[in-house]
Amino acid sequence: MKRGFFTIMAAQFFSSLADNALFVAAVQLLRTSHSPEWQQAALVPMFALFYVVLAPFVGAFADSMPKGRVMLISNFIKVAGCLFMLFGTHPLLAYAVVGLGAAAYSPAKYGILTELLPASQLVKANGWIEGLTIGSIILGVLLGGQLVGHHLSRYLLAIDFPGIDTGISTPAEAAISMLIFVYLLAAWFNTHIPLTGVLMRPMPKQLMSLLPDFWTCNSRLWRDKLGQISLAATTLIWGVAGNLRFIVLAWAAAALGYTVTQASALQGVVAIGMAAGAVVASMRMRLEDGPRVITLGILMGALIIGLIFITNVWVAAPFLILLGAIGGFLVVPMNALLQHRGHNLMGAGRSIAVQNFNEQACILALGAFYSLSTGMGLHTMVAITGFGVVIAGFMWLIRRWHASNLVHHHEEIEHLLTIARNDKAHG
Repeated sequence: MKRGFFTIMAAQFFSSLADNALFVAAVQLLRTSHSPEWQQAALVPMFALFYVVLAPFVGAFADSMPKGRVMLISNFIKVAGCLFMLFGTHPLLAYAVVGLGAAAYSPAKYGILTELLPASQLVKANGWIEGLTIGSIILGVLLGGQLVGHHLSRYLLAIDFPGIDTGISTPAEAAISMLIFVYLLAAWFNTHIPLTGVLMRPMPKQLMSLLPDFWTCNSRLWRDKLGQISLAATTLIWGVAGNLRFIVLAWAAAALGYTVTQASALQGVVAIGMAAGAVVASMRMRLEDGPRVITLGILMGALIIGLIFITNVWVAAPFLILLGAIGGFLVVPMNALLQHRGHNLMGAGRSIAVQNFNEQACILALGAFYSLSTGMGLHTMVAITGFGVVIAGFMWLIRRWHASNLVHHHEEIEHLLTIARNDKAHG
């Protein structure tokens, strides 16, 4: 791997670390203010909101300037969201601003991989970036849980600046203030990301002209016989992963009576499984192997339903590791294949923006479904069961879709797989 790749990894690690710790702090902030559970669940779709709304624009923005600079700007937007949360803005709205920064960050983060590395290294690179991202999730949720916990928060709250009244008076607020410095560290790494020499594409003077271009790109990827399956699968996998962040917290509170600090450790357990699955996939799977593992997605939905029968943490831990491992194993080859098809069809930044739009729309839809379920008074376990049934059902439909493609478009799919193999051989 090129040296610049590891600078990108460091920047991504600290930005993602802060993102995940901030989610835990935001949940604690809502619980401290005695907000209803549906608002806590709504944090997930609110984070996804700007991914969906700004999807037609962020891809072109990422392609309009060096992607390290895009990542730098994005981290400062995240800092602004933290400050809004500290100084009175409703946590849901402030967290949406952090989501705005993440929406701008993602096309640059993934798009720079296709600019810096040959196709032959994309699966390996995705294994690295997903493994490291998942590692940051593990440490992030643990860090967030500890920052809002009694033992560490009392020391943070004891910090005083003579003559300055910060207004920080709760563990959640103290945690958020510390995470601002983590975002600034990520921003420092952004300034050291090398230029790739790829030609920039200027933003158009009429921004609304990007809408038809985006929908053309979106339609092109959905019409592609490999792109549509990898896009559908990764969309659903990330929809599950995004909402599991809160579902695990809610399940741990209902089944085990855990606090946010205790439950955050179980979020980390899921992420350990995802990291393991991602690493195994990066070593064992090839670019063209993605569609063969779709059936595992049905099992992922079944395992989510199985959560409702677990009331012992010693059973829960390996169960959650298995659940995460299946997701990690699924997403790496699917993500690499999707990036490859998108890069060939429309360019890196635009293809990642299309991918983010669909994935975050799924997170938003599934999060809204779960939040609505709890808002209507359904018990946590009933809402989790419905969530798992929906996931298993949609994964079954994607498998049927791919099987139909193999029957009716076998020659086209074989041709596209041959292109992927040749690109890998010559990358």
